[in-house]
Amino acid sequence: MANTQNVTEFIFLGLSPSQKVQKVCFVIFLLLYTAIVLGNLLLVLTVMSSRSLGSPMYFFLSYLSFVEICYTSTTAPRLISDLLAERKAISLWGCMSQVFFIHFFGGIEMFLLTVMAYDRYVAICKPLNYTTIMNRQVCAFLMGAAWVGGFVHSLAQILLVFRLPFCGPNVIDHYFCDVLPLLKLACSDTVLTGLLIVANGGTLSVISFVILVASYVVILLHLRTQSSAGRRKALSTCGSHLTVVTLFFAPCIFIYLRPSTTLSADKLVAVFYTVITPLLNPVIYSLRNADVKKAMKRLWAQKLNSRRRISTL
Repeated sequence: MANTQNVTEFIFLGLSPSQKVQKVCFVIFLLLYTAIVLGNLLLVLTVMSSRSLGSPMYFFLSYLSFVEICYTSTTAPRLISDLLAERKAISLWGCMSQVFFIHFFGGIEMFLLTVMAYDRYVAICKPLNYTTIMNRQVCAFLMGAAWVGGFVHSLAQILLVFRLPFCGPNVIDHYFCDVLPLLKLACSDTVLTGLLIVANGGTLSVISFVILVASYVVILLHLRTQSSAGRRKALSTCGSHLTVVTLFFAPCIFIYLRPSTTLSADKLVAVFYTVITPLLNPVIYSLRNADVKKAMKRLWAQKLNSRRRISTL
């Protein structure tokens, strides 16, 4: 890479060349990013402050919301600032850092969603042994494994991209740095690298998604033997998780299962999994979960009561 590396920065084309469209997008994405941070942060605070949400499911959910904030923060702030910039430039090292953290937090979310599916399987299919199987040590181990898995996945991606020589055009038809747009700019044969990226990203997404779907098929088969009330409660919880899984994995499979190819729709799909999905996660889990809604109401009532006490002093 050092012998043929002439590019020191990359230029983003962004979402649109129109200045008017960019100004409108600036307002929209600023509001969306604010809602993502506040919504997921509210979910984290609700789980941390509520004793009724002390089960492993909510432990994993709080970490999922934290990861969502980190994940969208790798692209959204840069996107928002670039919408008002005439020259959307990023350094080579800044680009590589963005690639690493996108896949780091994305990988953590992928493994974390798989862990949450396992948690639901144990809770529904082995309820009598749930507290024994999903104890604090196991939850901490599974959480640590998700972070390690995300790091290994991201490290593999960045090593594949970092070794590529960039000696020609430096214009990226995207709004953030990612592996596939960078492959198009490399001045070497990238067929093998593209296949390795697919094996690491696309295939991993497909395998994880198949495991998740299979686990829910087992859960649904088991629910046939339960009462209607227990079935409705389990389906409500699993429905929320399965919705989030589909929203996350479908765009990832669409993007990363194609070797060394990019499409015009990739930017819109990327907006979906970097902005829209993190926005919808706290909405889905709060609206479809009665325990979370009750805990949020109690948290809100406590805040109002504390303010009233302060005002009366």
